[in-house]
Amino acid sequence: MDEKQTVRVSKTLSRVLRHDPASVGITLDTAGWVPVDELLAGLARSGRRISRAQLDHVVATNNKRRFAFSEDGRSIRASQGHTVEVDLGLPPAEPPAVLYHGTGSATVGVILAEGLRPMARQDVHLSADTDTAVRVGARHGRPVVLVVDAAAMSAAGHVFRVSANGVWLTDSVPPRYLTLTG
Repeated sequence: MDEKQTVRVSKTLSRVLRHDPASVGITLDTAGWVPVDELLAGLARSGRRISRAQLDHVVATNNKRRFAFSEDGRSIRASQGHTVEVDLGLPPAEPPAVLYHGTGSATVGVILAEGLRPMARQDVHLSADTDTAVRVGARHGRPVVLVVDAAAMSAAGHVFRVSANGVWLTDSVPPRYLTLTG
């Protein structure tokens, strides 16, 4: 499977497992899982046939580890980023003192005034490093990295969770906890 095919399959899986499972005739359970056989059959019915080996390859090589197999390997889900209602069952976690959020320069003023909101997703996504935040921000234009005072948020009772692929999740980030990187 070449890199172009891998990216195409990864984008298809993201769309189906995060946003639109009905597009291939499948239903996610309440935790976002779907049996692999059902996913592959649904993809095939919709004209997007991939093999189990190709699926295994995409899950194993995705640099962002966007997808996870269940312990028995029979089910799959997206690690985070859902716009469909799921409960990933992630327990609260103590965040590092500082987390980061990458965005495009066009949205910085609004974010600093209103804070970070999940928009169409279920959670605000934060990273533990600036490199990841820059990559995320670059998808939205000229990247800007916001610093989140996660220690103060946690002390004030805000809950954080961390996904299987290391993305920090929270309901929102009020503006008082945000600053621009220097």
